[in-house]
Amino acid sequence: MIFRGVGEGRPYPDHGLTQSQWAKLPPQQVRLDTLTTVKRQLDLASLLDDDSTFFGDLFPHVVSWQGELYLEDGLHRALRAALQQRQVMHARIYAMDR
Repeated sequence: MIFRGVGEGRPYPDHGLTQSQWAKLPPQQVRLDTLTTVKRQLDLASLLDDDSTFFGDLFPHVVSWQGELYLEDGLHRALRAALQQRQVMHARIYAMDR
């Protein structure tokens, strides 16, 4: 199993973080099998595009809420890591529990 779970939508309240606020969070290693996705569908073009991070953050965005880690943005990066046989990736993690 690649992810802990596959969800549909965010189970946590809106955090209101902007891209610049996400960018201030330092990337940390996270195991793929501890993540629950908040998206069920993936744009295949995003997965296969060599420049898929050109306009976005280089690191996926993960929200920690009620003891769970939710992959909010960067599903294509997480799947690419899994296809490369990696069990961990670097992501920006925002802890809503604090």
